Amino acid sequence: MITQILTSRTDEPASAQLATLAERSASGALSTEAGIVYLAAGRVVHVESAHAPALGDLLTHSGALATDGWWEAIDRAGRRCRVGRQLVDSGHLAAGALELCHLGALFDAAYFVLAHDGPALRFRPGVAHWLGAVRSVPVDTVLRESRRRRELLHRIWPEPAVDRAPLARIQDAGAADLPARRSRILAQVDGVRTAAQIATALACRTFHTLVELRRLAAAGMVAPADSVAPAAGPADSVAPAAPSAPAASVVPEAPPAPGAPVMSPAPAAGSPVPVPVFPDEPETALLRRLLHALEAL
Repeated sequence: MITQILTSRTDEPASAQLATLAERSASGALSTEAGIVYLAAGRVVHVESAHAPALGDLLTHSGALATDGWWEAIDRAGRRCRVGRQLVDSGHLAAGALELCHLGALFDAAYFVLAHDGPALRFRPGVAHWLGAVRSVPVDTVLRESRRRRELLHRIWPEPAVDRAPLARIQDAGAADLPARRSRILAQVDGVRTAAQIATALACRTFHTLVELRRLAAAGMVAPADSVAPAAGPADSVAPAAPSAPAASVVPEAPPAPGAPVMSPAPAAGSPVPVPVFPDEPETALLRRLLHALEAL
């Protein structure tokens, strides 16, 4: 019986559990360490992850939906698991705009849930998400797309810590020559924000944000904040000795010591790293459709 499938943690990867649940046309919520996958009749209807912006954040931050309209829909239809339907029926959001934004959020969250394909924690039969039915996706499609994204990001920059850790700038050399979207993302890197928080602030798709952040990492411009060596400490101890000697003659001879505001990572990232150029991924067309739908509201 479906009610006996995975009630506690196992060593079987979440992807294998999802495939099993799809074969049995299960409905419920599969929890992992990185998020929750909601199923209805063996198909994925929603995915949540703390590492990806929530659907409500994307809709409200982009201006497609007023914050009051979002919370009104939750208050009226949350307990009945019909928030998506309420948004459309009340006229707050067009059905096409909701569907496209929902699919984008679903695939973004699924990437994080399945990125390391760790063991599932438990399956709760019959549990439904309060958003309700918007559009379901076959499990095979979700698994295949998550794998494609993981491989693409690995080719750009093979360090996955960029996806989840707070990020810091290493250097701004060449920042003026960056494409507009990459420059906007770099401007949000402050040593505190993660990729998901940057995507939320810019109302951007998380995957596209990850692509740009990995390209910035490959160019030696950003890195996880805990891997960037702080330069503030040494500066305080060196500064008092400066008045006793000509500053102009001392500074050029020891550039790393004077504690300049530019930080450098533990592994020297000064050597240029070729950044692969990829054609637009399939989600670009989806994003364009979303933008057109939002502009038509």
